[in-house]
Amino acid sequence: MKSIKLRYTKLFSAKILLSALLLVGCESYLDRAPEADITEKVAFGNFNSFQGFVEEMYGCIMDPNKGGAWNPYLFADETLNNSPYAFDNGNYWGAESYFYGQSVNTTNNDSRTKRIWEYAWYAIRKSNIALEKLDQEGLFQGTQEEKDHLRGQALFFRGWFYFEICRYWGGMPYINRVLSPTEEMTTEEFKRLSFQETAKKMAADFRAAADLLPVHWDKSQPGQATMGHNRDRINKFHALGYLGKSLLYAASPMINQEATGVNAFDPELSKQAAEAFGELLKLADETGQYKLQPWASWTDIFWRWNWERPGGTEAIMMPTVFQRDRVRWSALGGTVPSSFGLNSGTSADVPTHNFIKNYGMANGLPIDDPNSGFNPSDPWTGREPRFYKDIVVDGDQIHNAAGNDRFAQLYNGGFHRNQINPPSVTGYYAKRYSPIGPNFTTSLANALQAYVPYLRLSDIYLMYAEAVNFSPNGGPKAVASNYTLTAEKAVNMIRNRAQLPDLLAKYTTSKDSFFEEIVRERAVELAFEGARFCDLRRWNRNADPRYLNKTAIDFNRGANGKPINLSERLVVKRAVERKHNWLPVQVAFTRMYKDFPQNPGW
Repeated sequence: MKSIKLRYTKLFSAKILLSALLLVGCESYLDRAPEADITEKVAFGNFNSFQGFVEEMYGCIMDPNKGGAWNPYLFADETLNNSPYAFDNGNYWGAESYFYGQSVNTTNNDSRTKRIWEYAWYAIRKSNIALEKLDQEGLFQGTQEEKDHLRGQALFFRGWFYFEICRYWGGMPYINRVLSPTEEMTTEEFKRLSFQETAKKMAADFRAAADLLPVHWDKSQPGQATMGHNRDRINKFHALGYLGKSLLYAASPMINQEATGVNAFDPELSKQAAEAFGELLKLADETGQYKLQPWASWTDIFWRWNWERPGGTEAIMMPTVFQRDRVRWSALGGTVPSSFGLNSGTSADVPTHNFIKNYGMANGLPIDDPNSGFNPSDPWTGREPRFYKDIVVDGDQIHNAAGNDRFAQLYNGGFHRNQINPPSVTGYYAKRYSPIGPNFTTSLANALQAYVPYLRLSDIYLMYAEAVNFSPNGGPKAVASNYTLTAEKAVNMIRNRAQLPDLLAKYTTSKDSFFEEIVRERAVELAFEGARFCDLRRWNRNADPRYLNKTAIDFNRGANGKPINLSERLVVKRAVERKHNWLPVQVAFTRMYKDFPQNPGW
């Protein structure tokens, strides 16, 4: 599996691609000398060269858990590490290896050099350049379909990179033109907007992109040159998905409260989000291009052996792959027992006991339902199927080799709990991206491919349910105006795929009771995918006491192998205030001009 960027480097003239990239290597392109070797006509005059320019935007998409040898990317209540997370202590200035701190270099295929802040702004500038060149009369010579493909990608990327910035730092000035490096940033155009205001501008770009982009590049004339290699290219589904997602975020309580003072979902924005998701789901039904992954191969969404690309039938947007051999040292190495020798032995991200409580029982009930059958003295028996796909508990076989690593020893004093450095600090390991089990070997690990999806179909179904639930006249039994699926049925589709029965009627009697099941379902279905931190914040639940305590499970192993003397132990209480709705903006940027203020509380 190779990244789109690398494929296009091979498929198009290297000289033309390099020429296109050089045009935005720095702002000096604005005043380059007349005798410069490369003319705009060469760089932007035909589809192949122009698409090479657009390809650099794909190279700005970060691979979330590979920004270092291992970098934390889960900032809510899901995981703990042997080293404290800065975010758990309320220090949102931290996590540089995910958010910021690198100069942009799009010719460097090292995933460890990619960051959100710098690369997003760079890509936004590139998208504006692309749109300007497409509008320049007489410059681009190609078909209308080719022009639509180029414009659609540029519009999508402008909206998408704004979404990536804004979901962490809040609203921003929405720059939709190429700026001169000498112009004064003193007009209304450069004032920071609220997230809701910015999201409406993103939505306009996503809507325009959806109207221009193909359903699949393989079925369009411009995609013929790369037939069979177009799976990751931005298409109509990407644009519709993020149209809905940006509107749903804008509708959410924290963001709506920031904009209007109302700590509740905005019904009209929820309705618009539901219609965007409904349009996508209807298109998926009609084309079959994206489908829910069958349960038997559910893990194909997240990982594959032998260098094969994961994503399955339902991943719509995946990270750009920069280094296939980084998986062993990052997604895998930072989450498996350090005794496996797959990383430097300094980091181990493991699930928290409090988060694991979100996984219900095989009968479909939450563990706190009095009829669930959950036994706190035997807490890992009878749990729902995703629990056993995601979580390693004491006694599970995790390696095919003999010795201490063959079976998980996570009891008090056990090999993986106290005798390795670092150990599991909670009594669990996660395996969504680290498929340790009876067949696991180091040689297999070397060729593992595991990537965190940005957008997949199950997320769309759950967001559709949430948006429909809070639309005018919404609720569990309601539907979007353009799609016949009820909100309740959308959630049940995800549950049924995981071999669970439909929600009981008592959980669908009101918007509020149904929403609590959406919250829990998103926690489980999207576990370890980076959604949780944004979800809790947009729902105004980041400081909710239910999500603050990060705990471990202490226990001994009984003679029959079952846990005894179980005790939940508080490891850290997350420090959260109102200011933690958004990350702080780096001080250097807040000093650029007076209308770019710091986020409240920072």
